[in-house]
Amino acid sequence: MKIARFQDTSGQVKLAQVVDGSLQPLQVSDKYPTLFSILDADSPEQVVQSLVDADAAPIPVSEAKLLAPIDQQEVWAAGVTYKRSKTARMEESESAADCYDRVYASDRPELFFKATAHRVSGTGEPVRIRYDATWNVPEPELTLVLNSQKQLVGYTIGNDMSSRDIEGENPLYLPQAKVYDQCCGLGPWITLKSALDAECPAMTDIKISIEVKRAGEVVFSGNTDLGQLARTFEDLIGYLGRDNSFPHGAFLLTGTGVVPDNDFTLLAGDVVDIHATGIGTLSNPVVQG
Repeated sequence: MKIARFQDTSGQVKLAQVVDGSLQPLQVSDKYPTLFSILDADSPEQVVQSLVDADAAPIPVSEAKLLAPIDQQEVWAAGVTYKRSKTARMEESESAADCYDRVYASDRPELFFKATAHRVSGTGEPVRIRYDATWNVPEPELTLVLNSQKQLVGYTIGNDMSSRDIEGENPLYLPQAKVYDQCCGLGPWITLKSALDAECPAMTDIKISIEVKRAGEVVFSGNTDLGQLARTFEDLIGYLGRDNSFPHGAFLLTGTGVVPDNDFTLLAGDVVDIHATGIGTLSNPVVQG
């Protein structure tokens, strides 16, 4: 089961179940007025089924204005969770290479705050490269959806935009390399945990691929699978939740296993398409501030 946020023709923000390429609108209730309230229910699947508006005509996804599937949740991210990411981070910052090497193998993962809802772009909306950066890359990541009890209830796709030259200059600049307006893509919707777990019973079943197009031509592509992830979801969620609370839930990007070569950088006008098995495709044009 997939849940989407979208904007209807009158400009109202609504929720829908995604079925066979169409949106089936939901009739929200006083008890379940938001996406988060549904995700925080004991059984989100049952709530969605109870809210389906049987009188509303399905809307083809191709004709809908999808929005980022986020309400007031915080967005966090994990780093150096794939060997390819470790290698890239060591290459970009020679002075701090040892710390990236050590965190890859350590018990405690690297976790950092990524975005608030207003910094997040949905599919079709632009992600940004900083005006003061010269080496910028997308980072395709499976993203965990957590409820207020820090339980894993769903998945979506994340694009953890990163200014590698800023972080490479000094690891203490990580927040500036990672957190800014339109720094994160999420979408196109949320696939509930039960649905993805049924479709992809093994981690290796979850494939992630990325294409960057420039003037219609593919200038970068790559792929990986979750079997390359060096940490478990339980491990990442457990550390994120230590002495931490999320009354509105949270998103947790799990790290990237696809990193372009060092001579690649995003340019304004590029289009980044990220596909994940069992979820769909997140597509974002690139702008520069």
